[in-house]
Amino acid sequence: MIMEEKDTIQYKAAELKEGESKESLLREADGLRMQIRHHEYQYYVLDAPEISDAEYDALTNRLRAIEALYPGEVPPDSPTRRPGGYVAPGFTQVKHMVPMLSLGNVYNAEEMGDFDQRVRSLLPPGTDVSYVLEPKIDGLACSLIYENGWLVRAATRGDGEVGENVTTNVRTIKSIPQRLKVPEGEEVPELLDVRGEVYMSRAAFLRLNEERTEAGEAEFANPRNAAAGSLRQLDPAVTARRSLSFFAYYLKGPEEPETQEECLRNLEKYGFTTPEHWCVAHTKEDILKFIEEHDQRRRELAYDTDGAVAKVNAVWQQKLLGATGKDPRWAIAYKYPPEQARTKLEDIVIQVGRTGVLTPAAVLTPVKLSGSTVSRATLHNEDFILEKDIRIGDTVIINKAAEIIPEVLSVVKELRPETAVPFVMPKECPECGWAVARKEGEAAYRCTNPHCPALGREGLIHFASRDAMDIEGCGPAVINQLLDAELVKNPADLYELKEEQLLTLERMGKKSADNLLKAIEKSKQQGLDKLLFALGIRHIGAKGGRLLALHFKTMDALMNATTEELAGIKDIGAVIAESVVTWFANPLNRELVERLQKAGLTMEMQALTVNESHPFFGKTMVFTGTLPTLDRATAQTMAQDVGAKVSGSVSKKTDYVVAGEEAGSKLDKAQKLGVTVIDEAEFLRLLGGGEVADESTAPSAEEGNLFAGLAEEKP
Repeated sequence: MIMEEKDTIQYKAAELKEGESKESLLREADGLRMQIRHHEYQYYVLDAPEISDAEYDALTNRLRAIEALYPGEVPPDSPTRRPGGYVAPGFTQVKHMVPMLSLGNVYNAEEMGDFDQRVRSLLPPGTDVSYVLEPKIDGLACSLIYENGWLVRAATRGDGEVGENVTTNVRTIKSIPQRLKVPEGEEVPELLDVRGEVYMSRAAFLRLNEERTEAGEAEFANPRNAAAGSLRQLDPAVTARRSLSFFAYYLKGPEEPETQEECLRNLEKYGFTTPEHWCVAHTKEDILKFIEEHDQRRRELAYDTDGAVAKVNAVWQQKLLGATGKDPRWAIAYKYPPEQARTKLEDIVIQVGRTGVLTPAAVLTPVKLSGSTVSRATLHNEDFILEKDIRIGDTVIINKAAEIIPEVLSVVKELRPETAVPFVMPKECPECGWAVARKEGEAAYRCTNPHCPALGREGLIHFASRDAMDIEGCGPAVINQLLDAELVKNPADLYELKEEQLLTLERMGKKSADNLLKAIEKSKQQGLDKLLFALGIRHIGAKGGRLLALHFKTMDALMNATTEELAGIKDIGAVIAESVVTWFANPLNRELVERLQKAGLTMEMQALTVNESHPFFGKTMVFTGTLPTLDRATAQTMAQDVGAKVSGSVSKKTDYVVAGEEAGSKLDKAQKLGVTVIDEAEFLRLLGGGEVADESTAPSAEEGNLFAGLAEEKP
């Protein structure tokens, strides 16, 4: 449904408050950039979003509002200056011939009208403007390169400039032609760049999650994340089993189409599937009619769409309009508001997480929402419940933006029955009966029992998870079976399991047991950084584990570190330092580490694989200035891990200078000597094995013109 009132969009940028100082706003902007980068990494790399699209948009819009006030203070690496996304490790990196841009968003009829008016104002007076309207597919953006009719390369968008080479996996997608279907009598194009969206149908998504549940693996949050995770599988056979599909919506080649309409016709001619129900619109009213109609039919489609895209039809007009930073001026994405449903809150139950946090959850009368039946919703914490005055027996409104875990949005208080019961946080842990406590300054209540069974269960699930020790086949269902059978109590017990023990479990055959034991054995080589994350030390996430592993190198060195030593590491600080020292001071935790060491787990930081073909192997590098995310010591260690030599001064023998802010005299000297200067982003790209740009890999001038203006759709 089209939203007419601009101020009803709850996730729009907040108005700047009167009296806010420039300093406070710039501090807020810095914090927003950190949050946005974190959520982009969760979304694009880990395929594990923590917030909804609407909440992400709210952060971005607020940042845009502040940056518009102080454009001179916007850093070049701000998330608003580049397409969203990251290059994930594990794949060869390739540079796009032309950056894959993203689209700006609008949320209501008024904003769509503003877009139409802006387009017309930037074109010559009296210009006839038409638009192509397409459904906005909720998938993973991908670029396909065809040479002489054959698919030669496929890449994800990555960070917009550099993407992941997923050619082998893309070849398993049946809706992507390996060879273009060229009509008889027409010449085969020498070069084509086809762009579109890799997605997973709802039916394939449900099948996949059923299989993962049966295998004891975590379910994917939504089809988009399932598609992204499937396309990034290192084993193409896994991708092939996931039933991915592809919609094409843009192409560039030697003979450029004159309109977007012609572009879609050409894609169909070459054998591609294009978005369903697209149409040509000539007025704002036509655009809004399509948006309204698509909103009515999108639930009947076999795949998810979260909006509609309007593109200026004429290519000459697209070129004239150009782009502003990360967004083309000639296209916009209309995003539908989060779906909502009304239902009864029957009860509030408490779940205990791996760190002992008690999280309340709403038990709901089952209701259909975004294509699935919802019977539970998160309530976050006691403050959330009190703020919204949520009571057992209330009629509540829940929302579920982009298929993320539903939450209670509000209470319909006029329907509150007299029997509604206010919620009271329990004083005892429902799992073990120990007292719970709430630390000053925190919203969460925690179980005070360090040996609470819930901590053990959730801790084991976390330990075996993909981002930790990555023990395939050891998901929640299997962990629960192992606990019920009293075969494990803590992570070290996993490494003492025997086949005959596993065979006693329900639905555990010989092959499954063998595969699980192999996965457990393989996990021993994960390295110190993954192990530190897996241990569940409070405040230590994946990044913290890597920082500690890079700094201390071995588990023994970390175990004996002082609070002062830890707090001195950039991005660690006093709170995390105290948490680490406290964890290792516990004799039971030290005993656990000793058992894991005896079991053969790697207790050292594993260096990146060094080979002579690596861009940094044997090169002399100098680091200068303040880097955006890495401290200098960490960056130097990362370079040394791949065979680079790190120097403290610049000379003619220096191969690279990695420069951050306030680089100073070393940067000046490097520029005078003609030494290659790169920033942190380029350093990380090359560190992952990306190629050094040269005449053989860079696009030619002709290619640059051929692909000029190519844009991508994925906010």
